[in-house]
Amino acid sequence: MSLPDIRTLVPHAGPMVLLDSLVSVGDETLCAEVNITAETLFCDGSAVGSWVGVEYMAQAVAAFAGYEAQSRGESVKVGFLLGSRKYEVACPGFSIGSRLHVHVQRALQGENGLGAFGCRIVDADDADADGAVLAHATITVFQPDNVNEFLQQISNEGAV
Repeated sequence: MSLPDIRTLVPHAGPMVLLDSLVSVGDETLCAEVNITAETLFCDGSAVGSWVGVEYMAQAVAAFAGYEAQSRGESVKVGFLLGSRKYEVACPGFSIGSRLHVHVQRALQGENGLGAFGCRIVDADDADADGAVLAHATITVFQPDNVNEFLQQISNEGAV
């Protein structure tokens, strides 16, 4: 099975697509890869701060949603990162030369567009088959049916 280019799955453009490629996709899971180089967005010359891991996780969730949408013949839709819970890291940053695998697993998905995903970032080059866990969290997301209607509704409710 040939996997699509990750840029077709994430509703970001240009350098804001932080993931490099898709590694695998399952019914409830996805694994994406990030290769840390000196040119990687948010790299300070030696590493990318581990705080960026939350965005790696969020984009992997977006790729999962995009893959599901494309599988149904639908277009990729915008979603919102609502938050992260218990984001824990084992390192202050992801060093240049690191190859990271970002794993996401759907924990729940409501008909209202709310979802939660268990996420982890592992060192893909670690000798252990699963890699050393560098970060993990639960990511909560929201994907409205129609993002423009949703934003208009929020705008109207916020008006005084």
